[in-house]
Amino acid sequence: MPRPRSTQISIEDTPFYHTTSRCVRKAWLTGVDKDTGHSYEHRREWVESRLIELAGAFAIDIAAYAVMSNHLHVVLRIDIESANRWTDREVVEHWHQLFKGTELTQSFAKGELVEDQNLAQLKYTIAQYRSRLCDISWFMRCLNEPIARKANIEDNCTGHFWEGRFKSQALLDETAVLACMAYVELNPIRAKMANTPETSDYTSLKLRVKAALTGEQSTKLLPFIGNEKLNQAKGINFSLKDYLELVDETGRIIRDDKRGVISPSATKVLTRLNISPDNWIKLTSDFGKLFHGPVGTLQELTSYCEHLDKRRRHFSYCCSYLQAS
Repeated sequence: MPRPRSTQISIEDTPFYHTTSRCVRKAWLTGVDKDTGHSYEHRREWVESRLIELAGAFAIDIAAYAVMSNHLHVVLRIDIESANRWTDREVVEHWHQLFKGTELTQSFAKGELVEDQNLAQLKYTIAQYRSRLCDISWFMRCLNEPIARKANIEDNCTGHFWEGRFKSQALLDETAVLACMAYVELNPIRAKMANTPETSDYTSLKLRVKAALTGEQSTKLLPFIGNEKLNQAKGINFSLKDYLELVDETGRIIRDDKRGVISPSATKVLTRLNISPDNWIKLTSDFGKLFHGPVGTLQELTSYCEHLDKRRRHFSYCCSYLQAS
């Protein structure tokens, strides 16, 4: 039986989560339907544009994403610190980017005087908005519902477009985050939708490569910030250059459908992550098959389960793939 989201999210253990949404009834999210020849490529823009819009409204950052033919992957980071720093007015302004709000919040946003008898209700509503703006379930709801409505109108049908619930899994350490990001961004390579990672349209990797060519990082994505330091800006504690080189090399091996050899420079990066080249290829090829729950070392998985009062460490046998062999 599916578990409530509240029993799967533990900010104490990690802010990173991998989510997947898949279409039902042979519905096509994007691509070309081989049975009818009808193209749905334009829907890629729907998804990517909505993702970027939501990242600007929520206190949730996008680390990676890939829009496939009948499903999509997103790696998210919950930025609860930012949500807590927002003033009441900023919370309302962020919420109004997505929803109309109430007459009370509309008045408050305009700077109008709020009567004393309405203050308690206003405070309650703002607290509710603040909580929702760092909630993955609300993020995915705001992503999937508009896409489903537009797709159903276009397909001239009603009913579910997505499976009942999106899937999510906790990424408990740096290795799990980077391996999952690479797996997500290499999806088009494995599906033979692209020949090289940098030509994978509608993926976060395409945005990162485009920005990197000008010596910048994409402002739409969670940045790579190098090695962890005190008072450092939020981001992924890894070098963007090392990550792009590692993913590019991995993608070419996967695309050529052969074992291939990880170069010495890339091996040094994997050594830092304490993972063997063979396990890295396995992870970036079969992450979705290997892991159906939280991803991390056995110690981190144990801590995660304890914090969520889980009596059993499901999928603990998969932890070996995150260790050097």
